[in-house]
Amino acid sequence: MAIKTRKFSIDVNEQWCKGCEICVAFCPKNVLAMENGKAIVVRADDCTGCQFCEIYCPDFAITVHPGKDENNE
Repeated sequence: MAIKTRKFSIDVNEQWCKGCEICVAFCPKNVLAMENGKAIVVRADDCTGCQFCEIYCPDFAITVHPGKDENNE
């Protein structure tokens, strides 16, 4: 049985996030949600790495990091 590895990771800087919800609106896979007025990652394994959240964040509070795929150790 192969273990699925995450291809991308997402960092949200809570100090910079003002809770505008733009990242949540643009994410095509519903990876992000709002909690206590801040963006949080709720479905990290579904991230496709499109970087819409990072590109459209007006506060530069989100960073998408590429990870290793299942064939690249």
